[in-house]
Amino acid sequence: MLVVRGLIAMASNGKNILLPCRRHDFQYPDHLYISVVREATRETKIFSSTMAIVGFVDWRGNPINREVHGGVRAAGFMHFLIVVISMVSIPNLLNWVTYLRGTMHMGVSGSATTVTNLAGATSGFALIGAFLSDSYITRSRTILLFGPLMFLGYGLLALQAYLPSLHPPPCNIEDELSNCKVVHGWNATLFYAALYVSAFGEGCVRACMPSLGADQFDYEDPSESRQQSSFFNWFTFGISFGGFVGLIFTVWLENYKGWDIGLGFCAILILLGLLGVVAGLPFYRNKVPEGSPLTRMLQVLVVAFRNRRFELPERLEEAQESSVEPGSIKKLSQTNSLRFLDKACINRGKDGAWSLCSMTKVEETKIVLRMFPLFVSSMIGYISNPILFTFTVQQGGMTNTRLGKIHVSPATLFIIPITFQMVMLVIYDQFIVPFLRRRTGYASGITHLQRIGIGFVSMILASVIAAVVERKRKEAAVQMSLFWLAPQFFLLGVADVTSFPGLLELFNSEALRGMKSIAAALFWCELGLASLLATFLVQAVNRITRHGHQGGWLEGTSLNDSHLDLFYWIVTVVGLVGFLNYLYWAKKYVYHQDPHIVDEPSVDQD
Repeated sequence: MLVVRGLIAMASNGKNILLPCRRHDFQYPDHLYISVVREATRETKIFSSTMAIVGFVDWRGNPINREVHGGVRAAGFMHFLIVVISMVSIPNLLNWVTYLRGTMHMGVSGSATTVTNLAGATSGFALIGAFLSDSYITRSRTILLFGPLMFLGYGLLALQAYLPSLHPPPCNIEDELSNCKVVHGWNATLFYAALYVSAFGEGCVRACMPSLGADQFDYEDPSESRQQSSFFNWFTFGISFGGFVGLIFTVWLENYKGWDIGLGFCAILILLGLLGVVAGLPFYRNKVPEGSPLTRMLQVLVVAFRNRRFELPERLEEAQESSVEPGSIKKLSQTNSLRFLDKACINRGKDGAWSLCSMTKVEETKIVLRMFPLFVSSMIGYISNPILFTFTVQQGGMTNTRLGKIHVSPATLFIIPITFQMVMLVIYDQFIVPFLRRRTGYASGITHLQRIGIGFVSMILASVIAAVVERKRKEAAVQMSLFWLAPQFFLLGVADVTSFPGLLELFNSEALRGMKSIAAALFWCELGLASLLATFLVQAVNRITRHGHQGGWLEGTSLNDSHLDLFYWIVTVVGLVGFLNYLYWAKKYVYHQDPHIVDEPSVDQD
């Protein structure tokens, strides 16, 4: 063994533990060469396990140790947190209207607007938490700093639901509308304050969870790059599983045991999730914040605009740097796209960040701007998802929902696509991805853009099938069985297995180290904006198809009086246009982070 170690040192010439790549470079017998390679591989793994990753520290600010920090164990705490938060947020988002109507006595439009505003505000608050975690404080500290606000908000909501003096007196809003008092004054102030305090906390936590989980894996390490791709699949599974449990248990508590008990249970769940984050502190790899990435981008845009009248020289004279730019692991080389931004590197004899930018800073800005068309096109392509999800459940309410002796309520129908998602995510991660990975060489089996595209195609097929099924339902002489909706439920599940984690992984992998949380927040904002555009599409169709006293296609008293089948064809056209637009920009996009698997050292390398 001492001879082998000596030959390793000779072969590496004292430069770490590198080996000659070709057999004929090694002047010793074959069996000794193989022993050298195996021993060197083992030594390399030991060396890399103790080697710190640049830009990451533990919770005390010390360099990390790969054997202690990061990996599946550390990411598991994020999986636990997303399950807990999904048990709270998903069922409540679907059940808030019941509380606003039955307890707070709000009108139909008022309660619906409150819920949509809450969802939009949560996505907006995510940007604030993302900016702070990327620029000034670590992601784990951001979660522990703002997560308690979510606990406080639900605690206040539970208290308001428990004390009769803090909400309107009970009444049947359907039969006694004139006698029902809508929540107002101090009670309304308390309600909205608690609601938006919890939304602020949830938004900040939501922005940091996927980024902190992905930070636990080094993309340049072969095994960890696979684990990072798997992390996003199981992160999506955690959302589905938490929503599945919440729709059964949390909704049951709120509707049958009382809103005070249900909301109190939600507060306890959030507290448990935060305690789980605290338990994982000794194991996290924490990215060190190095200033605002948005400021660096703004500097490039301002300097490039100031230098707009200058001609680009053949070789740009860069600002002298003693270290790598903040938020970037390595120095980025010049690319040929968006050349007008290169003018920010023209040296006019003035110093300062607002007068001269380095090529690395310019290329960082280019990476973000190149992703912007994908952000917009994928948002348009995602419009079909909330529409199909909402109206498919309403279709289910008009079918025969009796499965043997079990009667499935319309609210419980949300469990069906979630169940499809969970089953398919397990199959996709455990069987499909390894199969594709061996044939394509991609860490995720296929590229992120291909995975997103498959989801958009699934949404288009789902809308076509939904239109045909809805036409058949309206023409059927007897009530249609719920099982007729299984194909579109299945395709919706395929879409969420592919496009949802695909978008999340794309934004995270392509974003710079200093912008991971902002990228995750933009992902949530994209979903929120897609939902708003879906609402706009519904309103636009109703306005265009409204004639005199005759309501629009979707303004009937029930689906039997509406034209949902025709609307589904419009959704199909919108989805197809969105997909073609996405396909155009996806073909033009060049990955910043190579999606292929990093090559591992092999004893068979020849």
